[in-house]
Amino acid sequence: MGAREGAPPEGLLVVGVDIGNSTTEACLAVVAPDGSITYLGTDLTRTTGVKGTPDNTEGALKAIRGALASAGRSAGQVETVLLNEATPVISGLAMETITETIITESTMIGHNPTTPGGGGLGVGTTRSIGELGEQQPGEPVVCVVPHGWDFDDVAATLNAAVAAGVDVVAAILAGDDAVLVTNRLARPIPVVDEVSAVEKVPLGMLAAVEVAAPGRTIRTLSNSYGLATVFDLDPVQTRQVSPVARALTGNRSAVVVRTPTGDVTDRRIPVGELVLHGAGKTLRVDVDAGAEAIMEVVGRAQPLDDARGEPGTHVGGMLAQVRDTMADVMDVAGQPDVPVSDIAIRDVLAVDTFVPAEVRGGLAGEVALENAVALAAMVRTSRSRMQLVADLVSEGLGAAAGIGGVEGEMAVGGALTTPGVDRPIAVLDLGGGSTDAALLTREGECTAVHVAGAGELVTKLIDSELALGDREVAEGVKWFPLGKVESFFHLRHEDGTVEFVDQPLPPHVFARVVVLTPDGPAPVPTRHGLDHVRRVRREAKRRVFVVNALRALRQVAPGGNLRALEFVVLLGGSALDFEIPDMIADALAPHGIVCGTGNVLGTEGPRNAVASGLVRAHAALVAEEARCRSS
Repeated sequence: MGAREGAPPEGLLVVGVDIGNSTTEACLAVVAPDGSITYLGTDLTRTTGVKGTPDNTEGALKAIRGALASAGRSAGQVETVLLNEATPVISGLAMETITETIITESTMIGHNPTTPGGGGLGVGTTRSIGELGEQQPGEPVVCVVPHGWDFDDVAATLNAAVAAGVDVVAAILAGDDAVLVTNRLARPIPVVDEVSAVEKVPLGMLAAVEVAAPGRTIRTLSNSYGLATVFDLDPVQTRQVSPVARALTGNRSAVVVRTPTGDVTDRRIPVGELVLHGAGKTLRVDVDAGAEAIMEVVGRAQPLDDARGEPGTHVGGMLAQVRDTMADVMDVAGQPDVPVSDIAIRDVLAVDTFVPAEVRGGLAGEVALENAVALAAMVRTSRSRMQLVADLVSEGLGAAAGIGGVEGEMAVGGALTTPGVDRPIAVLDLGGGSTDAALLTREGECTAVHVAGAGELVTKLIDSELALGDREVAEGVKWFPLGKVESFFHLRHEDGTVEFVDQPLPPHVFARVVVLTPDGPAPVPTRHGLDHVRRVRREAKRRVFVVNALRALRQVAPGGNLRALEFVVLLGGSALDFEIPDMIADALAPHGIVCGTGNVLGTEGPRNAVASGLVRAHAALVAEEARCRSS
């Protein structure tokens, strides 16, 4: 927003500066003697250092100078700089699987090679390719091909064995040659390749090999009763092999070998108890009970004084890891004398998720989706050093600087500049580590809360559930819509619409799921389809932002009743997301709440609320002083 036209208005040049966890924002305005405000410019930059530490000075000065430059003003004209007072909120994340699939005696190969060969289901006895010449005709055989065999030799050997009367019904290869082999066979059979530990495949055992047609998934080996039919299992054995079927669901190809001593177990890992202290009581909940049970107990312990994990368990280690991280941050934040044991966790968000984990005992890096619980924890540090930052800003700018107000109250004041809102008003600040809520009543009373979990947790969920292993790619999936490149000249958007392009799309995105960034489509390195990736993204946002919005607003609403709220304004970086505001608005609609993304000053969108609120608060003081003088 640039300077307004006309003669410079009379009054004092004031700058409000909001130092957040991720960004620092400045709002430049002229405050007239009667308290009226003329806004001149704004600026936004990345926060330098940990919020509430002297390192913030550099980012604050950069934002101030950017706002001055946009309005054509100089630092020498600034009367005062106003900073927000905020107790730093530090968040940490941890994730732990609560189920595990273990295979003993190596009874399953369920990986998904990119290009298996043939199709259908083959059931027979496993034999090495070198033993085919000794095989008696008539018995169905699943041929196992070790490393070192050329595809031409494999195909020739299989064709010769079939010609001699050997009933070869399937093949398992170590190399990546399935399609080349099946193209040379006189009789097509299902072939699974890229089995790295092929030498561990037990020979002389009954095995089933299934390969689905392109674009489809296996039907028999991913069905517990299909396995029971193939291997003639009784009800007890069917129950034992059900984890095999679960682990193979969604695969295009698979092998199951039935061995007399083989077993597959699907066990729950004892994660331990979460111990919550709050509301004058101590409550316990098993983490493996899942997120819903955990959050129900967290709700009964509000306001939370501290959360601990049972010593010697996974959850104990999870929270110890979070505390260690927070201790390091607090050391940087100028509080080096705080022992780890004294760090109190003031809020916890638990989210059910799935983590792709390698199956123990598998032969080809098989992966099963294991249940997991993600925990976001938050502490509030004991003090802020924002006054020291103000002193350093004053020194660097050559103008007076001080603390202009508390962050929550200032955010509400800035949100009131959004057209169409009035008191009572609640704001939701959707950040990276925490979700903050504040309520301003008709009488001018302000209440604020911070709850753990926001954008960083969403990124972590997307990264783990899609097995991306790349935070930057997960960020792209979170921020941008998806598409599927169907030819070099057209792509299909996630809503089903088709877009044609004038210039050919780059080859590396052909037939891939992509995120539609401003710089063009970027491929997502996953075998999952467009609908699955979209579902994971939306569920991650719902489980974090929608859940947190509701529980934060209940904490500030009178009597915890959401219907007592009238206006909810969404602020912060995540309010710029293309679908989160709509998801929150849909969740609040049944309560009769008007909810939407803020438009601070009518021009800034969800940004700059705290900085603008600082200017408004200062203007109110100037107006009050003017009234006192006149009376």
